[in-house]
Amino acid sequence: MKSKLGTIAVDVIYDVVGAVLYTVGVSAFTAPNNIAPGGVTGLATIANALWGVPIGTVTFAVNIPLLFLALKMWGKVLTLKTLKSVAIMSAVIDILSVYMPRYEGDALLAAVFGGFCIGAGLGAIFSRDSTTGGTDIVAGYIQERLPHIQIGKVILLIDALVLALAAVAYKNIETFLYGVIAIFVTTKIMDAIIYGVDTGKVAFIISDKKAEIAAEVLKSMDRGCTFLEAKGAYSEKDRDVLMCAVKKRQFPQLKKIAYELDESAFLIVVNADEILGYGFKEYDDKDIG
Repeated sequence: MKSKLGTIAVDVIYDVVGAVLYTVGVSAFTAPNNIAPGGVTGLATIANALWGVPIGTVTFAVNIPLLFLALKMWGKVLTLKTLKSVAIMSAVIDILSVYMPRYEGDALLAAVFGGFCIGAGLGAIFSRDSTTGGTDIVAGYIQERLPHIQIGKVILLIDALVLALAAVAYKNIETFLYGVIAIFVTTKIMDAIIYGVDTGKVAFIISDKKAEIAAEVLKSMDRGCTFLEAKGAYSEKDRDVLMCAVKKRQFPQLKKIAYELDESAFLIVVNADEILGYGFKEYDDKDIG
């Protein structure tokens, strides 16, 4: 029981810190410069500019009916966590926005710094396995009905519609462009907080000199490699594929080693948002509460 209460307390702290950062981004940077940061907050920003209604209140009101959809899709636990996060964020926005200094200068700076603060706030909340509802719920509902559509594309489409609406409401196409910048920065900062800035790459190397490549990687890069059993579809011959995970800054060295030892090497490279284990990020069950 004490452990559960402790987890809830930590969740609330993260929600409050995230909400404060989010409020700084919206109230100090994006809203004063007529920049709608996408999603429900973007709609609330437009409503605030046109009719003066509080951003937090509109955000909470729009999310209430959406949470009923979330209950069907996500279940009670995540929906209640989302309700908690939305309620805290909405309250903090309306309370702090009254005292928040407003930056009304360069719109580009407002988009960048606003996106940075919003992304940091969302990252703090999402890192505790909660959400802020809104676009995520709508996109999840659409994807559930139309499973062939990727959820990321649905979110992108919704944000684009909000930005287009903002451009019409403010009668300024630059509002759309600055909104794109704010969303881009938000996404990058949020991903960095959730997954870590030290992301990596995984390379699959097909080469007749795989053993020499693996030996050189172990010697000069202090990285491990794994041989995966494979079979060529055309040749029908058994051969091993060398798999190696490296940090992004190490990939140029890995590529150099592979092609110096075998000019005909075939590389397949994928981005890895998170790599756990020796030499990378260590797993910590505290990260999941």
